[in-house]
Amino acid sequence: MMTTGFVVAIDGPAGAGKSTVARLVAEELGYAYIDTGAMYRAVTLKMINSGTPFSPEAVGRIARNIHISFKPDGKVNRVFADGLEITEAIRSTAVTDAVSKVAALGAVREAMVAQQRRLGQEGNVVLDGRDIGTVVFPQAGCKIFLTASVAERARRRYEELKAKGQPVDLEQIKHDIEVRDKKDSERALAPLKQAEDAVLVDTSAMTVTQVVAAILKLVRERQ
Repeated sequence: MMTTGFVVAIDGPAGAGKSTVARLVAEELGYAYIDTGAMYRAVTLKMINSGTPFSPEAVGRIARNIHISFKPDGKVNRVFADGLEITEAIRSTAVTDAVSKVAALGAVREAMVAQQRRLGQEGNVVLDGRDIGTVVFPQAGCKIFLTASVAERARRRYEELKAKGQPVDLEQIKHDIEVRDKKDSERALAPLKQAEDAVLVDTSAMTVTQVVAAILKLVRERQ
């Protein structure tokens, strides 16, 4: 997949801070930001809202027909599916619990990768997800694998949900992250893994500002 501009690929496990960091890096560079995880969540939400029993065929149909777009709005990257804003709705527990199963389907990944390539084909874009540097844009100019310890990722998610007033259990969140990691890394299709030419950035003991600065330095060295 050829692009005319520079592509920054940020991959990593759930809760590593990819979305926050990718949005800030894109803002600093003046690039577009594509949250690919939100795209799989959008398909999952549409499946749940349709009331259709889960089946690869039904979810594949939804993925092929959905139109996903993004609109930056200050500190928020607003997400739209078929013209409706779903920014908050895709972060629900129901979507979080089901998204790995949806994202593991070949028809869904095929449809989403096609949309991601379409959105990113002009370059000067930052994408974050699980397989950007390995599958979607293997020729990306800068590849980052962003990670953090399970304990730190659970703590961040706990604080995020608590701030939204949702009932939270730290141990349950930790367990859920471990399960998600296992599903994402062991799935047959496009498993979560670090690209050979990606730079590993462990954010466990870093602030968001430090992570963004480190990635900007890596990008500028490669431009």
